[in-house]
Amino acid sequence: MSQSYRWVIVAAGGLLGCVAVGAMFSLPVFLRPMSQDTGWSVTGISTAMTIGFLAMAAASMVWGNLSDRYGPRPVVLTGSIVLAASLALASRADSLIEFQLLFGLLVGAATAAVFAPMMACVTGWFDTQRGLAVSLVSAGMGMAPMTMAPLAAWLVTIHDWRASMQIIAAIAAVLMIPAALLVRRPPALEAAAAKTEATEVTQGEMSVGQAVRSPQFITLMLANFFCCATHSGPIFHTVSYAVSCGIPMLAAVSIYSVEGLAGMFGRLGFGVAGDRFGAQRVLILGLLAQAFGVLAYAFVGELAGFYAVAVIVGFIYAGTMPLYAVIIRENFPLKMMGTIIGGTAMAGSLGMSTGPLLGGLIYDRFGSYAPMYVGSWVLGLAAMLVLWSFRPFPEKRAELAVA
Repeated sequence: MSQSYRWVIVAAGGLLGCVAVGAMFSLPVFLRPMSQDTGWSVTGISTAMTIGFLAMAAASMVWGNLSDRYGPRPVVLTGSIVLAASLALASRADSLIEFQLLFGLLVGAATAAVFAPMMACVTGWFDTQRGLAVSLVSAGMGMAPMTMAPLAAWLVTIHDWRASMQIIAAIAAVLMIPAALLVRRPPALEAAAAKTEATEVTQGEMSVGQAVRSPQFITLMLANFFCCATHSGPIFHTVSYAVSCGIPMLAAVSIYSVEGLAGMFGRLGFGVAGDRFGAQRVLILGLLAQAFGVLAYAFVGELAGFYAVAVIVGFIYAGTMPLYAVIIRENFPLKMMGTIIGGTAMAGSLGMSTGPLLGGLIYDRFGSYAPMYVGSWVLGLAAMLVLWSFRPFPEKRAELAVA
């Protein structure tokens, strides 16, 4: 298949990620209308998002392994169908527990079916410009707050939350199912099926079991966990912190928009830098910068200061995320990309789940968010030190990763 098709894979991955992530993160938009209509508590509805993160963590490695076995297309297609169906079913939930299960478990698990398989697929299609490619897919996912969230906000002004969620479900089906059908297994994996048995034995020198027990895999999982734990608290609590500083709610919410816009440029900038200077080197510097970036929030109290820090933090944390996939592609065989990327995504989802809870507990205990930002700084330094300890496989195995 023509190498030009690899950019179709990138476009499909970006669209799939944007719609899937956007559909899941539409829940905060529906939060108040849902609570007013049903009488369910805000905490109870929000718990569906926490369940969603945990479902993403549990499902990431499973979906990744299935994409290694059967190819990315059936996995992404299944996830697209389940996502649309579960959104439609959640919109008709009659009880809070029913909504939490339908939205939290199913939507979270279905969203995970997109990230690891598509990242693995894209890394397999690119031998050059790999950092840029995965960053573009990640940028598509980063578009969700600027596309799907405003759409959801507009829908709830003219419909009730149930009808709005059903429309989101229909949009997800219409956009994601055709995009999933465009996904193809990387040519190198297609060619592998036709190789001789002797060649297959050579390529199989590193088994999946050996890979997931390797120090390299464990190091990347720990680094991604600490990395995501670093920015999860600031992402979830910065608006609340800004409001506590006397900034009006609408202005405080705009801090997220600034952070998201900066993140778009960060993904592309880090992707290009990773291709030029090496993904691990750029990621280590990015993690160090992220640690001090989130700490800077503790020293601002005016809107201009929040905007300035949001530009820096958004650029950095969004830019670092795609580089994990590049490092994985450089060190592990292509045939297990889905499983390995799924494992690191699982660790990242667990890291993301820590911020909302711990940040809330810290604020309730100290009456201030400053200790949370200091804690995030410590976690950021831990992420940097863990990745600094990463050592690539010996040259022989590194060559297998290219095969």
